[in-house]
Amino acid sequence: MSQIIISCAITGSIHTPSMSPHLPITGQDIAQAAIEASKAGATILHLHARDPVNGRPSADPAHWAGFLPAIKAGCAGVVNMTTGGSAVMTLDQRLAAPMRFAPEMCSLNMGTMNFALYPMVARITDWKFDWEKPFLEGTDDLVFKNTPRDIAHVLAEMGARSARFEFECYDVSHLYMLKHFVDRGAVTGPLYIQFVFGVLGGMAADPDMLVLMKRTADRLFGDQYLFSVLAAGRQQIPMASMAAAMGGHVRVGLEDNLYIAKGVLATSNAQQVAQIRAIVEGMGRKVATPAEARAMLGLKGAEEVGF
Repeated sequence: MSQIIISCAITGSIHTPSMSPHLPITGQDIAQAAIEASKAGATILHLHARDPVNGRPSADPAHWAGFLPAIKAGCAGVVNMTTGGSAVMTLDQRLAAPMRFAPEMCSLNMGTMNFALYPMVARITDWKFDWEKPFLEGTDDLVFKNTPRDIAHVLAEMGARSARFEFECYDVSHLYMLKHFVDRGAVTGPLYIQFVFGVLGGMAADPDMLVLMKRTADRLFGDQYLFSVLAAGRQQIPMASMAAAMGGHVRVGLEDNLYIAKGVLATSNAQQVAQIRAIVEGMGRKVATPAEARAMLGLKGAEEVGF
């Protein structure tokens, strides 16, 4: 397949504001970052919300309303709302905004796992907000809950709103959980599967693991799926490049990695998009437009969302 989808994860819940001054926090900043990423070539915009006062990851629909309409008005990018939110949120909290705004796409985590961010603490010397250090330190005892009942609930609620899913798979076992829901008839194609590497508790960013994930998905889903790759941390670009060479799609963005080169902070999401775009186009891949991605993934269209 020559066409390639570039996803960009704009702010997320992994990194805290202390880790980079370029992480967008306010609604205005998130909207601007998303629009700039779209103009740089991002096809899909993967979004989380933040409390603009203290930078905390937020599930409040009012915070989402601070940027969703502006993004829709400012670019044609496909909005992909998280249903993962943050591992410290309840499922009802995580679903509050997606259920209200009915996006074209939303993410769906395919298994319960440890979600350990505490090694980041050693890399931060100056904390911007008082919640950041305790939050990261506490992830040595954090379980990100995504049970089969949770998954079925998300599928039902967002499926009723005609959203399609980015199935986030942090482990080989998550592919088998997805196959279980396909067999139940709760999921229909085309499947868009995000292989997630580099989070402690999930798969390491190891090329052998990418090969295993691709072979397993081929066996389970045949030609009824598309795959994308994100790697949290310094392996973001190498693993994305490998995915592109294998015929897959890619995700970059400040949610996953704050750097553009070793020791050099990325100044924007758009900078990372431009970097991976140059790489994949150098391979002969053509970056899909939002309209082309909507056709590839069977999306309902921007005119059908609730914002």
